[in-house]
Amino acid sequence: MLASIPLPHLIESRAGRALLRRATPADADGIIALLADDPISASRGDQASDADRPAYLSALEDILASVENDLLVVELDGEIVGTLQLTSIPGMARQGGRRLLVEAVRVRGDLRSSGIGSAVMRWVSDDAAPALGAAMVQLTSDAARTDAHRFYERLGYVGSHVGFKYRVPQS
Repeated sequence: MLASIPLPHLIESRAGRALLRRATPADADGIIALLADDPISASRGDQASDADRPAYLSALEDILASVENDLLVVELDGEIVGTLQLTSIPGMARQGGRRLLVEAVRVRGDLRSSGIGSAVMRWVSDDAAPALGAAMVQLTSDAARTDAHRFYERLGYVGSHVGFKYRVPQS
């Protein structure tokens, strides 16, 4: 958990006032549903099946136990409608600059383009990153997410690198 990040935080959107807060184990089903609601995540196996629930719960436990990670949720009218993971990465490059990595940003399908994602990402760059002393906020986005790329560019993010991934074979 990234204790120096100022949370909870109220965000304003066209969908109404929402609460950005740290996730708890009780939020697991809402987070899993958001992953399954995303077609790209669903194509990678995030189907919200009961058989996969123990793996999700274990991952959530690991994230919440880590001092360099945090999992956040956006709550609107008592429902989880958004999520993102933050990881603080110390580094040697950029004169020892810390990076704040943003992963798994999701907003429920019917609320996309409501301003929730923009408000959350502005909070990341304006509040969370400075609170951590981060020199940079970085994220990756699947090449197929062209709408997401336009979204991040509108917020001032620059597509400056080419990313590579290696899928480790599972036995």
